Amino acid sequence: MSCRLLTLCQYETNKLVKINSVRLGSLKWTLNVVILMFICIMMLWNKNYQEFDPVVSSVTAKVKGVALTRLPGLGDVVWDVADYSGPAQEKNSFFVVTNVIVTKDQKQGKCAEVVPREGWVCQTDKDCSKGAWDQHSHGVQTGACVKFDVRRKTCEVSAWCPVETRSKPPRPALLTAAENFTVLIKNNIRFPAFNYVRRNILPKMNDAYLKGCQRGDDALCPIFRLGDVVHQARENFTELAVEVGLVEEMRLAMEVGLVVKVDLVVEGGVIGIQINWDCNLDRLMERCLPKYSFRRLDEKESNRTLYPGLNFRFARYHSENGVEMRTLYKAFGIRFDVMVFGKAGKFSFIQLIVYIGSTLSYYALTTIFIDWLIGTSCYQMEARQNYSERKVESVQDKQQCILSVSFVDENHLRLVRRSLKKSLQNVKPISVLPRKENNGSHLRAMLELLQQGITSKSIPDISRGAKPSPQPGPSQPVWCVCGGCSSTPLRQEELCCRRSSGPCITSSPLFHHLVLSRPLLEAVLLYRDPLCDPAGPTAALRHCAYEQYISWRVGVPPTDSHPVIPRCCVEKIREEFPSQDGEYQGFRPR
Repeated sequence: MSCRLLTLCQYETNKLVKINSVRLGSLKWTLNVVILMFICIMMLWNKNYQEFDPVVSSVTAKVKGVALTRLPGLGDVVWDVADYSGPAQEKNSFFVVTNVIVTKDQKQGKCAEVVPREGWVCQTDKDCSKGAWDQHSHGVQTGACVKFDVRRKTCEVSAWCPVETRSKPPRPALLTAAENFTVLIKNNIRFPAFNYVRRNILPKMNDAYLKGCQRGDDALCPIFRLGDVVHQARENFTELAVEVGLVEEMRLAMEVGLVVKVDLVVEGGVIGIQINWDCNLDRLMERCLPKYSFRRLDEKESNRTLYPGLNFRFARYHSENGVEMRTLYKAFGIRFDVMVFGKAGKFSFIQLIVYIGSTLSYYALTTIFIDWLIGTSCYQMEARQNYSERKVESVQDKQQCILSVSFVDENHLRLVRRSLKKSLQNVKPISVLPRKENNGSHLRAMLELLQQGITSKSIPDISRGAKPSPQPGPSQPVWCVCGGCSSTPLRQEELCCRRSSGPCITSSPLFHHLVLSRPLLEAVLLYRDPLCDPAGPTAALRHCAYEQYISWRVGVPPTDSHPVIPRCCVEKIREEFPSQDGEYQGFRPR
């Protein structure tokens, strides 16, 4: 338990590698400056140093305008705001009538259903059901079959008679003068988080200003001409008031045996008036003004097919000779939806700290890019290798053993995985690395050679003029190419000193002086432990000989790898320093 508590009192930090390079240093600071500029620009552009609050608003609209129209059967009729504005269909919207169909002098009674369609056309009273009705009927069936015209009969209904006809609206639209109507939009907003209240009618806008302001001269004017609104939504007011398409009644007429070409007059559409409040509530940069935009909200093509146009009905009642009568108006028009968007921002130290903390990770892009650049062919191979060795520390899995192999006819190390099924001589390397010299061991070895009077001229060059060794005989293993290896039961010990045919390294005088020389091995043992007995057991000399060969031919092995001594060299060392009982531990990697 105490050991676990002690681990809590430890601190770990990352290891850094400093590369003294003008090119990389200049590139690093250039990239850092670019990233810093990008962070600052985005912070100022998106105002990430501010705390934001969405807008809460309410809208009222007041339409003004008068139009004179001539209605069939009614003569001249004056339309004011009470006539053409219609009922409020939903919040923050208003409706303006552009065309009407009038059905005069309706009164309660019984009459033929006006629409000759399936289920209503009859031949006898048996074809009609008393009390029947549906969502398309104008009244309730009485059970009688009466004449509709000279050729057809329909079921009689109790309704306001005569029932509304399905005639087409007048063309052009009766209230095209609505294009010149105006609407005053009053928009009150509030940002609760900042307790900030404002409206689109600014304090400087007095009564005289509102009477004379024009949208073309003042973008903040809250009074809009309906024709201008439609025009800025990229539509034509006259075309929007009356649009012609194909009617669904064509199919219904064909179902009852009629072949008719019917044009549908699609009246109206939906226009959106968008108010955007993008407010900056900082003291030195305070600005909170509305910005208006306009667009059509309904889709034109689908508006010409099923259930087209916008319409509603209203009636005006009167009495004649004590009988209640009414005039029915089916009104078509344009709906205007007022939509308010926006947010307000105000400086917040907490938001600034959060933004700075979230953008610090961008500087890692510099390290990633430079590391990638070093790892590509754009950089020298020696520098790449040196940087990789200092920056990356390879740690192998415990179940995986990586071996370092050095051949006398190659100037590099091979890293291979231990295999229990394949000879180590034939295992494919996982990587090839340059050999790192062990300077300390070489210094001691050369000191001993100088004491014995051996120079480089007395050492023959085994790489030139050497005769190739004979082909393997019956007793020589097939993986041996130097002719000096013996068989072994362990696959990880099946390693020759050469990759290609040639003389064995054990035939070199350097092998005898650096690996098998007893005085040199005793000097190395005394160097390590001045109080040891160098003439002690041969096991210490044998193990020291192994280490001398590794320092000579392998140098400093890569981290987490185990150097392997060729079989021919192992045999020579064991012959020179045999075990007393004749038994050896064999290859045991770390």
